[in-house]
Amino acid sequence: MKKKPRIHERGLALKRELHELRPVNFLVLTGAGIVNAFGVTMFLYPVKLYDSGISGLSMLLDQVTPAWLSLSVFLILLNFPIFLFGLRRQGLPFTVYSLYTIAVYSLVSYLIMYVLPVDVDFVSPLAGTDLLLCAVFGGVISGIGSGLTIRFGGAIDGVDVLSVIFAREIGISIGTFVMAFNTLLYIVCGIVIHSWILPLYSIVTYFVGSKTVDFLVEGFDRSMCAMIVTTKAKQISAALNEQFKAGGTIVNATGGYSKNEKQIIYFIVNHFQINKLKKLVTGIDKNAFISLQNVAGIVRRARE
Repeated sequence: MKKKPRIHERGLALKRELHELRPVNFLVLTGAGIVNAFGVTMFLYPVKLYDSGISGLSMLLDQVTPAWLSLSVFLILLNFPIFLFGLRRQGLPFTVYSLYTIAVYSLVSYLIMYVLPVDVDFVSPLAGTDLLLCAVFGGVISGIGSGLTIRFGGAIDGVDVLSVIFAREIGISIGTFVMAFNTLLYIVCGIVIHSWILPLYSIVTYFVGSKTVDFLVEGFDRSMCAMIVTTKAKQISAALNEQFKAGGTIVNATGGYSKNEKQIIYFIVNHFQINKLKKLVTGIDKNAFISLQNVAGIVRRARE
């Protein structure tokens, strides 16, 4: 009798998660899978450069296994079990979005390589044999596909899920886990093909792709968080409101050395407003302490 309520609760939770799925997300994710496939098959695959993560591993396995075990097959075989393994931690919407995008990426890769009248066997149809051009444009285009996937609720590579699951258990950051995985991948690629030229150029692809993902996910115009420690918070907040049309958030604090009562103003500006903010604050309180940090992913600017 006790199991029925639990089953009922799980059913309700599943319905709630299914309702979170949005048609517009699938539309954008379809485009993301197509873009990613275009970048990989038109720039990287023809000249034997390697993408990062599971995608790069699939490209390596495509080279060293029988012809019927293609890139598209490995994308499905390697990624699907990883995402299903991470279902409980990542949630149903994330898993569905991710598997859908990978399926599109795999299908379009197959169509470009084996169905459409495009020759990707020896040279890039758009960049020829220029490895630098292939590395840069392949990284940018595949990075756009990956970034769009993340922006709309999924991931296009299983190594992202592995990093979330295992990085903390190992005692390293997610970024370090991904970098370690890709470093090991490129070392293995170099050993297998008996050359380091292509793996080294693949590092360029990885770097360009990761920066493209950062720009798409976090935005091109990153803001700055100013932490202003002062004894004249009201005057500074009023001046900030007049100058920038936002007063920030004031938090009471106590000086660690002086034990005097102070306030901290949390305020967001863009890079072009930093000097103006410094002059404004120091003009009111020359003893104010200002700390600046990069921030990304702002949902709403506070107006208090």
